[in-house]
Amino acid sequence: MSRSERGSVTAEFAVALPAIVIVLAVCLGGLALAAQYVRVQDAAAAAARDAGRGDGVGVVSRLVPGAAAEQWSEGHLVCVRVTAVGRLASVAVPLSAMSCSLGGGQ
Repeated sequence: MSRSERGSVTAEFAVALPAIVIVLAVCLGGLALAAQYVRVQDAAAAAARDAGRGDGVGVVSRLVPGAAAEQWSEGHLVCVRVTAVGRLASVAVPLSAMSCSLGGGQ
């Protein structure tokens, strides 16, 4: 290595490190957002089962704090849509999941 190339690896590392940190942060944020979506989907399924039994959709607020639930009937089915807001860094991402169950179950 000649004298003129000294420190070039350090300079390249200093330039690449912020990009690596940003990519890693976005990946971890994406995983957290995916986990939040799974919780919304689970809440929709649990709320649909409860609504099918006539118990209402109160389980949603326990499973996903701050989420809203909408319930309606389609023939013999009772359907529930759960909506929540996830975050990816400082960006709000709307999350929504729907599930249906047979109404009148015991």
